[in-house]
Amino acid sequence: MKVEDFDYNLPEELIAQTPIKERDHSRLLVLDKTTGEIEHKHFYDIIDYLEEGDTLVLNDSKVLPARLIGIKEETNAVIEILLLKNIEKDDWECLVKPARRIKVGTTVFFGNGELKATCLEEKEEGIRIFHLEYQGILLEILEKLGTMPLPPYIHEKLKDQSRYQTVYAKEVGSAAAPTAGLHFTKELLEKIEKKKVNIAYITLHVGLGTFRPVSVEKIEDHEMHKEFYMMSKEVADLLNKTREEKKRIIAVGTTSTRTLETIASKYQEFRECSGWTDIFIYPGYEWKAVDCLITNFHLPKSTLVMLVSSLAGRENILHAYQVAIEEKYRFFSFGDAMFITNHK
Repeated sequence: MKVEDFDYNLPEELIAQTPIKERDHSRLLVLDKTTGEIEHKHFYDIIDYLEEGDTLVLNDSKVLPARLIGIKEETNAVIEILLLKNIEKDDWECLVKPARRIKVGTTVFFGNGELKATCLEEKEEGIRIFHLEYQGILLEILEKLGTMPLPPYIHEKLKDQSRYQTVYAKEVGSAAAPTAGLHFTKELLEKIEKKKVNIAYITLHVGLGTFRPVSVEKIEDHEMHKEFYMMSKEVADLLNKTREEKKRIIAVGTTSTRTLETIASKYQEFRECSGWTDIFIYPGYEWKAVDCLITNFHLPKSTLVMLVSSLAGRENILHAYQVAIEEKYRFFSFGDAMFITNHK
């Protein structure tokens, strides 16, 4: 299967640069994965599509304000570092710009020297391993010195950093937001619970794969980066019960989807666990966990377009995207949402 099969033309003006005022007032394209039928709604209408006994699964990972601008020791060159993954203690895998300036032993200073990073190892694709030195609590230092690591297609400055964070974000560790969850408000979640829809939280820390384009011709040749996930016993029991009662599991976002499918593939059921996943879902994949999906509109030729095409069918997805373009939906991280459902 070719990567080109998942391409589409997107006018640049449809790439959302800023979040809309009210989280749940974004538009919602509802796609029936069986018939290909499309409806146009607003996100707060999602409640009408959820049924008693369904389980809504959200990723509670919290984004680190992990984009740091520093000065290279000796030359004073400006260096940008994005913390991606905590390897052990204070050693971090980072994405660096410009990477050619950073060799083993190079030190970068941030703020007034509150944070110091020394390169331990050079890797490919602009990746470096750094050892961090600081006094106090790293998260507090990052909140002071760092900014949200917005994707490269967003050029506007984010005025309110909390808008790149879900209202239920809890477990710190992501290099990017699980953006499908950005549409939810606390009030909407309360209304959903009142409808006797279960709400379950799992964790997957979004890593480098989010920033990495597919650079191969054949899908099968693409390698995914590993990301860390966690599921509690309480959530595993609830999901198994949902399955037994023949109710629907509705994933919020591709990160929740990948976690659920990883665990279901590994154990043929849900259970308390944590680990690393590099699952790559594309057409031909046999779904084991997820019935429906709330998601945003994804980049052309991305692994995420392949994932949604696997769930809803490539033709259905490409047609829905074309309709969304004609209807001037807003795309990507701060854009509008899509609900892939099976209209029971």
